[in-house]
Amino acid sequence: MDILLCGVGGQGTVLASKLLAQCATAKGLPVHTAETIGMAQRGGCVASHVRIGEDTAAPQLPFGTADLLIAFEPAEAVRSLPYLKKGGAAVVNTRPLQAVTGNYDPAEMLDYLTAHVASLTLCDATGAAERCGNSKALNSALLGEAARAGVLGFDVSELCAAVEALLPERHRAVNLAAIRGV
Repeated sequence: MDILLCGVGGQGTVLASKLLAQCATAKGLPVHTAETIGMAQRGGCVASHVRIGEDTAAPQLPFGTADLLIAFEPAEAVRSLPYLKKGGAAVVNTRPLQAVTGNYDPAEMLDYLTAHVASLTLCDATGAAERCGNSKALNSALLGEAARAGVLGFDVSELCAAVEALLPERHRAVNLAAIRGV
């Protein structure tokens, strides 16, 4: 399975890719990850590539090969859409973060995605993370949404086990709640 996570620096795409890699490793699956972070420290675009399975010779996904696009922000979802293969699925946070992307109409981006992605899950993952106690748990909320939508290849319990394995204890409760959608 090929997954592209995209967002803006500081949203947690890299940690999300590490959680997915941990899930794959726990199942004994080969996994490769790579990040293209550019100006991430200034709120720029971040893309994390996760390739799971035997046929993963290179860590970065070519255009048109992602089975799943997980977007932390609507404009980044549109920008990264060329990576999604025909028939692929997308899980997109509906709350915009317009720091570097500039001003845009989020509704236009969401309309574009709705018109061009057959298997699209839209969610306010930022709001879900805030309700769990910390907006930085956006990454966990998005992964949980993808698991519940049945497009991730891992279930909620596997994601929770990855959180337990990788995150310091002080960050676990909020991330576990975000994954569970509590």
